[in-house]
Amino acid sequence: MPDENIFVHVIDDDEAARDSLAFLLGTAKINVKTYDSASEFLKVAANVTSGCVITDVRMPDISGIDLLRRLKELRVGLPVIVMTGHADVQLAVEAMKIGAADFLEKPFDEEVLLATVRSALNRQDSEGKRRADRLNVENRLASLSKRERDVLEGLVAGLANKQIAFDHKISPRTIEIYRANLMTKMQAASLSDLVRMALIAGILDGADSPRPR
Repeated sequence: MPDENIFVHVIDDDEAARDSLAFLLGTAKINVKTYDSASEFLKVAANVTSGCVITDVRMPDISGIDLLRRLKELRVGLPVIVMTGHADVQLAVEAMKIGAADFLEKPFDEEVLLATVRSALNRQDSEGKRRADRLNVENRLASLSKRERDVLEGLVAGLANKQIAFDHKISPRTIEIYRANLMTKMQAASLSDLVRMALIAGILDGADSPRPR
């Protein structure tokens, strides 16, 4: 059964092409929504958080290239597959430079299309998971006190409790208490968990460099 929350958004001003793609994807048990213009998709794009986009590169109102630029401005992180004609290789290359996940030359092989769509959906799943992981870590970080955050940064920089205590002019025993508290708040089972979370949140660069112990 297809995931009811994941759709491939097909954008093409050619009704026959839209219907053909919708039928092909449907037979592969992939959910589809179709749009007759980029403008129609842009009306809902901000609320679309999963799936991918297939768009023709040449459309009368907003081209596939312009759509890519608009999605980038709106920070819509969906993978975009651009469909091009044989004479549009330069446009396909431009689309890739702007951020398209892939492009397909018409007429395309059905199996190639399905493989390209599945690859885009897998990529979007991975990016969605990374965004969710980062949000979870940021929420946990927000729960830390300033002193707990100081201890966290010391730990992921490789400092011993005694060194962190010396740097902040408090006792090693107090550092141990802060350390236990932050491990609980961060839901970390080990120091390696903390390091992984620091990498996800991008705070390692802000931590002090390791010092001799």
